[in-house]
Amino acid sequence: MAEEGAVQGSVRVDAWIWAVRLAKTRSLAASACRAGHVRVNGERAKPASPVRPGDEVRVRQPGRERIVVVKRLLRKRVGPPVAAECFIDNSPPPPPREEAIAVPVRDRGTGRPTKRDRREMERLRGAR
Repeated sequence: MAEEGAVQGSVRVDAWIWAVRLAKTRSLAASACRAGHVRVNGERAKPASPVRPGDEVRVRQPGRERIVVVKRLLRKRVGPPVAAECFIDNSPPPPPREEAIAVPVRDRGTGRPTKRDRREMERLRGAR
């Protein structure tokens, strides 16, 4: 007997990405597809594109790209341990937290940055 939520055939890529917890909500998964951040077997995927076992799904997320191979199809969202069994993760390891972009923190109550403050922040970030 098939497990709860398991499906035969194919499933929409946005529903599968949401079900295996690569996206927080179904609408975010669909938006990522429409924006071109999702590829199935190297091709840009629309939200309704079918995904089947054995397909390679690439999801671009802030700061990294997730590369997964579909093992099992799901239509409904499942818990993290079950979701981890539904794909093979071939993603490169995430960058260490120290290398993550440091966001400058302003003191509370200092108000909006002045033009001079903004230019100093850009200079420190190397934007100009």
